[in-house]
Amino acid sequence: MAVTEVILKENIPGLGAEADVVKVRRGFARNFLVPQGKAYEVTPANLKRLNLLKGKRAEREARELNEAEELARKINKVKLEFTLETGETGKAFGSVTAKDIEDKLLAETEIKIDRHRIRLERPIKESGEIEVPIQLHADVTATLKIEVKAHTPAPKEPEAEAKDSKSKTRKRTKTTAS
Repeated sequence: MAVTEVILKENIPGLGAEADVVKVRRGFARNFLVPQGKAYEVTPANLKRLNLLKGKRAEREARELNEAEELARKINKVKLEFTLETGETGKAFGSVTAKDIEDKLLAETEIKIDRHRIRLERPIKESGEIEVPIQLHADVTATLKIEVKAHTPAPKEPEAEAKDSKSKTRKRTKTTAS
């Protein structure tokens, strides 16, 4: 198997980060990475460019880390409230999912978070206060406080139900053809 070394220009999942020197199969480098502008071939001139790429990578990573820390400070101050409908036995109808949290966070605070960053083990079905971790960066995790309240609709009165059922039923009469 013919392998070659390339210098990556950008992050490629499963392969490496920007400015990494990686070994890949020659065909993958020749047919995909280099023509797509995702990598350079390793040459003496390109090795000199490597320091420039490493500098850009360090700046970008520092900027992303600062942005994530600032966003984490905002999220740590937020407290969201959800109301779940429950039955007479206290069992919840539905649940609070990561998508619900994402939508409410955007609507109330205008903070846009991808729902995949919200770390819920399973949807929330019980009432109470819950702290939900949000992975903003590899090194930064924010904690969002969520309060889930149970709302049980008032049961109908038996007299009202009887009136409803009487008004809904109509008396049918038979007609005979002569």
